[in-house]
Amino acid sequence: MKTIFKLFSLFLIGIIFSSCSNHLIGSWNIEKYETSKPDQQTVTLSNIGVITFFADKTGEKNVSYTVFGSTYEDNLRFKWSNTDNLVTIDSQGSNFSKTWIMTVNTRKVQSWQSTNGGTVVEVLELKKVTQPSNAK
Repeated sequence: MKTIFKLFSLFLIGIIFSSCSNHLIGSWNIEKYETSKPDQQTVTLSNIGVITFFADKTGEKNVSYTVFGSTYEDNLRFKWSNTDNLVTIDSQGSNFSKTWIMTVNTRKVQSWQSTNGGTVVEVLELKKVTQPSNAK
């Protein structure tokens, strides 16, 4: 009986840990990217690109946006990891390379926040890319 309980416990723990990262696997539209600083204008950008998370803990970004006349492109591959409420993106030279706090974590919608260690707060809102159906 103890063996069955141990096996069941290991199985349950495996499902719990894998289900958190499974929410991220796939492609996500970056619906909103916002940067705010105290006493400065908040910059909010919409639909700036797509970020894709692969099951092997790598990913790719296809991001382009313009702020105050300067255009930024981010098409770099990255490594990622996560816990229940944190996502870390590791990508040299990317504005998205940091640890993000997951404030919303569902299969279809993600909302993340991060700081620069100071007063700058960044918000990312993601929506899962749905594959078109082959409706006839």
